[in-house]
Amino acid sequence: MIIAELRKAYHRDLFKDVISVGKGDIPNNADRHSKISVALARGIIEEIDLKTLDLQSSGQTAGKEFECITANFLEKAIGYLNHLRYGKFNFFIGKSIDSFEQYEHLALLSETLKTNKELRATLGDYLVKPDIVIGKYPIEDGEINSKLEIVKSGSLAGLTPMRALNSKKLTLHASVSCKWTIRSDRSQNARTEGLNLIRNRKGHTPHIVIVTGEPYPQRIASLALGTGDIDCVYHFALKELQAAANKLDNEAVLDILDTLVRGKRLRDISDLPFDLVI
Repeated sequence: MIIAELRKAYHRDLFKDVISVGKGDIPNNADRHSKISVALARGIIEEIDLKTLDLQSSGQTAGKEFECITANFLEKAIGYLNHLRYGKFNFFIGKSIDSFEQYEHLALLSETLKTNKELRATLGDYLVKPDIVIGKYPIEDGEINSKLEIVKSGSLAGLTPMRALNSKKLTLHASVSCKWTIRSDRSQNARTEGLNLIRNRKGHTPHIVIVTGEPYPQRIASLALGTGDIDCVYHFALKELQAAANKLDNEAVLDILDTLVRGKRLRDISDLPFDLVI
């Protein structure tokens, strides 16, 4: 099964460049001050059953590699789903949203704010740079008319950015925030980014999701619970986290994990490509 093989390859890449076990046999996605976090992180590694790095990598390095490996997984997986969607996607890391159709007006606003400190202090920073962005190219009329003459130059549908005749800019299809761990208030930046994407768009709202390697369900809940600013949180190894939680047999951990999954706020990384082609 292709998605299963891609998921295995994704885990192999993470074990090679991101996941490591440091002093005290503590995985680098665990909170060393929490016995539950450490136990769950170890349990995930045991369930996946791949060899980790011998030394603990820095959080910053792990985070960047997590972004690149996740983007690579999504690009490969979505490539197998071309028959379920229209248009061509492109994948970027750290690209500013003003490059895309719905947010091009923010470039002018940003330039204005640079020269006006008082206005900048009042309005703040509008230019979000998500970890991973997926852009969708506009469609040429030849492709639109491949079966029937649906449109023609100078006719109707002269404003929709879906037609390459009207716009050459990509539309922002999805924003993917990658959080290897959820440890501090900085993790909540993903929610702020989501709100900016929703409020400042001129056009449809892109998919807004978070991918995490955090093992502690209570911390995942700090981002996943609630609706409005993100679509859903995706775990790099949800099946393995559930298995580790069952072995731990902690009622509070099992309860919150069940709430997140049944409440459609937490899914596995294998679900994400399918959700993004919609």
